[in-house]
Amino acid sequence: MTTTTLDQAHPAKRSTLVEWLTTVDHKKIGILYGASAFIFFLLGGIEALIIRTQLMGPNGTLVSPEFYNQLFTMHGTTMIFLGVMPLSAMFFNFFIPLLIGARDVAFPRLNAMSLWVFLLGGLFMNASFLLNAAPNGGWFGYAPLSSRQYSPGLNMDFWVIGLQILGIASLAAGVNFFTTILNMRARGMTLMRMPMFVWSTLITQVLVLLSFPIITVALIMLMVDRTFGASFFSVGGGGDPLLWQHLFWLFGHPEVYILILPAFGIVSEILPVFSRKPLFGYSAMVFSMAFIAFLGFGVWSHHMFATGMGPLADTFFSLATMLIAVPTGVKIFNWIGTTWGGSLQLRTPMLFALGFIAMFIIGGLSGVMHSVAPADLQQTDTYFVVAHFHYVLFGGSIFALTAGAYYWWPKMFGTMLSESIGKVHFWLMLAGFNLTFFPMHFAGLLGMPRRIYAYPAGLGFEVYNMMATAGAFLLAISILVFMYNMWVSARRGEPAPADPWGGATLEWSIPSPPQEWNFTDEPIVTDRDDLWAQKRAAGVRTLPEPALSDGKGIHLPGPSWWPLIVAIGILIFFIGFMVPHTYAFPFGPITIAGFLLTTVGIFKWAYEPPDANATHH
Repeated sequence: MTTTTLDQAHPAKRSTLVEWLTTVDHKKIGILYGASAFIFFLLGGIEALIIRTQLMGPNGTLVSPEFYNQLFTMHGTTMIFLGVMPLSAMFFNFFIPLLIGARDVAFPRLNAMSLWVFLLGGLFMNASFLLNAAPNGGWFGYAPLSSRQYSPGLNMDFWVIGLQILGIASLAAGVNFFTTILNMRARGMTLMRMPMFVWSTLITQVLVLLSFPIITVALIMLMVDRTFGASFFSVGGGGDPLLWQHLFWLFGHPEVYILILPAFGIVSEILPVFSRKPLFGYSAMVFSMAFIAFLGFGVWSHHMFATGMGPLADTFFSLATMLIAVPTGVKIFNWIGTTWGGSLQLRTPMLFALGFIAMFIIGGLSGVMHSVAPADLQQTDTYFVVAHFHYVLFGGSIFALTAGAYYWWPKMFGTMLSESIGKVHFWLMLAGFNLTFFPMHFAGLLGMPRRIYAYPAGLGFEVYNMMATAGAFLLAISILVFMYNMWVSARRGEPAPADPWGGATLEWSIPSPPQEWNFTDEPIVTDRDDLWAQKRAAGVRTLPEPALSDGKGIHLPGPSWWPLIVAIGILIFFIGFMVPHTYAFPFGPITIAGFLLTTVGIFKWAYEPPDANATHH
């Protein structure tokens, strides 16, 4: 091949459904992750609006107590496992190879399998609504309330099995990105030259690989309890109900950092670019993130102060929780130090990044309050805690992910998002978010319990709930504004240059959107902010627009159906545990069929000729 057209250089412009279903291109997988996660995020938001409408006034009657429990359970599960985590995975998939100067990820087909397992797991969990059997035991699934005795329907089976399926997707992605970052960096990119988002991704994958096996073990034990009548969590059978809480939170607290560390990385990329100065305290930022991850495994029982663990355990976990505020504070001061004295450009990504810092500080301050066991005993089952974790996960993760969307959208799709619409989005989202969740602090301090579907009049909760509901709808309007901005960008967005922001990292050195092979010539890195170093050496503010190439001689792995087939096999295997059968052995024909399909798919995948359907340019 000697010449190429723009459509040939950008295959996404001429993609068919089959190409998307069989793709192993990390950029297309990232887009599919993002689109799927955003739809699930909208579903979780609709569930939240119904919850807020039910609680808008005393003695609400919009939904039944049973359906409220389903909404409450699925809202939390959806936002954590189907919303924030895969939205982060969108950026991992699309940008980690670009940031480290690689043409692909380490395991392209494993990456594709991770996507399809995640998507099928999310559809499986939400299909429970069609059977009027959505999970109803809380997103934390506390045993023994989630055992067969107290949850006899299929509701919690959907939750237990759905989370196991999603865990497979997360572990597959964790192996892939851990390997990619450690083994596929460009020449010259030492660990201490990696962009902060790459560091945050690497540390996040370590947390995934260490914490997800814990929840997997707990879910298998609960599934065995429910399906085969064991009693891991039943006192009557010699089990221990507190065992579930220990296993769940030993996963659940590192999970908080799985959700927030990518946000830290995104903000650490955006602030230097729009402050026009390097990140303040790079080494301190790296080590503080690693310290946060390390301590994250030593604070899980601050979720359990009300269970009566005793003064020694309470003291240890109180001190560990206080200590984890130190590296977090280091990061906040370094972000402020990055902007201090900089030439600030208040573009939309920068506004969301600054909003993240302000909201996360509020969430962090209320988090430190929960490290004090006597205070936590008063707050733990109230709306004060609901306010706290939404300030961390929405004010933190979602604000930062939105900043990342505005920042990297031009690179992903080749068009700019509207600045004016983006600023409307920001101010609406900031106002709606604070109007929704700040009043919950006061409702909680007045004693409003969590996880209730109605409350009587005269307890002082009415005004705060009315404010929260109004804020929730304002928040929903802000998301509609964002969707309108995406639509405008897709229809008539301004074409994006390779480097619209004057960026510091390698992704801004290639065309927007990137060519299939990312880098025509593999980069050689000589500096931490390598693109800025190149501009300084050339004496320019912006490098010339990179030329499209024909990619001659570049080999890329070809498309494959087997990752999708393996994902379908995994789904069928787990569905089999929910279907009653009359055979003597514990596994029914559906489980066996799923196992066989998965096994055949893995063997076919493993022995697929390396050059079959491969792309040679």
